[in-house]
Amino acid sequence: MNKKDKKIPEVSLLKFLKHSANILKNPLPFHHNNFEKKGDTFRLNIGFNKSVIFSRDAGLVEYVLQKNQKNYVKSEIQTRDLVKYVGEGLLTSEGEHWKRQRKLIQPAFHKKQLANLMDAIKQAILQEYDKITTEEEIDIFPINNDLAFQTVVKSLFSSAANQEEINRLQFITEETQKMLVKELRQPYLGWWFKASGKIDGYLKLTAEARNILKKMVQERRDSKERYDDLLDMLLEAKYEDGNFMDEEQLIDEILILFTAGHETTSNSLTFTAQLLALNPEWQEKIYAETLKLKKQTDDLMSFVTQAQITQQVIEESMRLYPPAYFIDRVNLEADEFNGLHFEAGSNLLFSLHEVHRHPDLWEDPDYFKPERFAEGGRKYSSQYFPFGAGPRKCIGNNFAMFEMIIAVTELVNRYKIIAVNKEIDIKPLITLKPKNAILRFEKRI
Repeated sequence: MNKKDKKIPEVSLLKFLKHSANILKNPLPFHHNNFEKKGDTFRLNIGFNKSVIFSRDAGLVEYVLQKNQKNYVKSEIQTRDLVKYVGEGLLTSEGEHWKRQRKLIQPAFHKKQLANLMDAIKQAILQEYDKITTEEEIDIFPINNDLAFQTVVKSLFSSAANQEEINRLQFITEETQKMLVKELRQPYLGWWFKASGKIDGYLKLTAEARNILKKMVQERRDSKERYDDLLDMLLEAKYEDGNFMDEEQLIDEILILFTAGHETTSNSLTFTAQLLALNPEWQEKIYAETLKLKKQTDDLMSFVTQAQITQQVIEESMRLYPPAYFIDRVNLEADEFNGLHFEAGSNLLFSLHEVHRHPDLWEDPDYFKPERFAEGGRKYSSQYFPFGAGPRKCIGNNFAMFEMIIAVTELVNRYKIIAVNKEIDIKPLITLKPKNAILRFEKRI
């Protein structure tokens, strides 16, 4: 460490343990308090000789995810803890294996391919919106959660999926995630989770999910039918050596699509609905835009790419409530940024929730102002990371955006959304989830 290196401010293990009950419920106020006191980067001691470096420095995020990304890998949270539940797919793999998979799967998410899925996505959305009851208070999250899961199902499996199996897959995906949150927030209970057989129980559920998916893939192969959906793309994708993906790898990738693809979208759609309820003037702007575009085109891809006001609202919603609200990395070799020294193997955790509300980066950071995205998200590319950044940016970002634009425009086209609560409650788990998203809906006449 050079003399000129600045020392990273520290938060003691004692303080961490003292606040552990609150951290388990919601770690964000604890971290925010530390950022306010210690600055944009601090070290949190979480055990003897165990620490995590937290940062809300947008420059450091960009440096780690883009400029020097070769020196940074995902932490064991993803490459080990999450792997046991979802396998080694795009989200959890590293190095050459990740590169090979990304290259293979990327074409499936090209805009031209996504155009084939638009109608299926819209049908899945409308089917879920039929469950909305008017003139009473309802929690919109379960509807959005089913909607996002069904959208992934329809995009992957077209109409071939059996509803009972889909419900089971959804249940398993959500249960294993809850267990992972417990493991991560209560590392001191790791021995008990193993000894009590709790983890084994969840691994059995994961094995059950894999078997359901294998059966569905086999049925597709046996049917010899083409659906032009994501499953067809994955089954036909070939590596450079001419080989196809093996079955276990295919199941890993499908599980990742279910986990990463439905969770983040359902969160975002729920936060967006709540923000629109609190800001009804933006509902009317979306409604006017939707009517205008529907008169101009009946091509869904053309519609979603022109729905600029709707996109602004979604971008601002993901700024205030980024579904992937933390990004973790570990450096392979020692590194230095702006006088801060990171020894090899440092655990870095970036709070996107804090970056997206940093008072030095955003005017009125805590206010809902979609007009700030009038020129699109690119203007803020060095401080706005709803889908991550660099080579590991979410492969499904266009898919998610198109799906959310269809979902939001169809919702506003059908209903006026009325707020019940003045505040938006959050439940930070692996992703940033909404809590008590109670709204009222009135049919538009």
